[in-house]
Amino acid sequence: MLAGGAAQRLGGADKPGVRVGGRALLDRVLAACRGADRTVVVGDARPTVRPVRWTREDPPGGGPLAALDAGVREIGAGARAGGGTGLGDAGAGGADVLLVLSADLPFLDEDTVHRLLGALADAPDAEAALLTDAGGRDQPLVAAYRVTPLRRELARIAEERGTLAGGPLRQLTGALRLTRVAAGPLASFDCDTWKDIATARARIREHGTVLDEWITAVKDELGIELDVDTGVLLDLARDAAHGVARPAAPLTTFLVGYAAARAGTEGGPEAVAEAARKAAALAQRWAAEQDEAG
Repeated sequence: MLAGGAAQRLGGADKPGVRVGGRALLDRVLAACRGADRTVVVGDARPTVRPVRWTREDPPGGGPLAALDAGVREIGAGARAGGGTGLGDAGAGGADVLLVLSADLPFLDEDTVHRLLGALADAPDAEAALLTDAGGRDQPLVAAYRVTPLRRELARIAEERGTLAGGPLRQLTGALRLTRVAAGPLASFDCDTWKDIATARARIREHGTVLDEWITAVKDELGIELDVDTGVLLDLARDAAHGVARPAAPLTTFLVGYAAARAGTEGGPEAVAEAARKAAALAQRWAAEQDEAG
């Protein structure tokens, strides 16, 4: 993951640390590749939502090719030390495949990551799978690369230019056999300016997405990976508010979560659903008694 740019259009701000929806941009991208066996971030070390390995390009600020080379070298060093697999290996070829991402993609999701890895796995002659944006433009920093040809071309460019610093990414992708994956409506949206940041912050507060964004942010903040049927919990909150009293809604959902936790991690989403079902049935019985009394 590349997180060491100068962010000149943000006035030199710490772009990976800029928050969208209460989460740093870097953490949002890390969440999209949470299935990676091993993650390397090229940039200055900072607290992150999950453990990563850190490295820096030489020279610092030397551009994406130098940063990519630094990440590949760190992966290789870790692998020789028995440290696992790539920048973002989520099951497509183990250490033979690296997922490369920039750290300014607020809407990148796990589905897009899996599509990239799947596209490369389904195209054995391809050396990289690149995301393309809505305009059909290649996004070489949202891509999955086969390690051997990636290293080969980085070494070639370094030999031809004498350095990777300041080199354009097209020198790399132009020499590789590519397959492409069309981005969803937002997956390729990146934040280069404060206007982009404002657009991203407004987008997550839209009516159709704000709840999912909030639940994801809370789960990341609390270190929870459990998938929960929010519809079940919202129905429970409604039943408790209408059948008992409005303050009963948040208290009941808290107690359901507590009961599910006591059931243990092996219960998973089913434990939450079962606890919610019992509480909803109780709220309905409570309401029925009130109706009878009336």
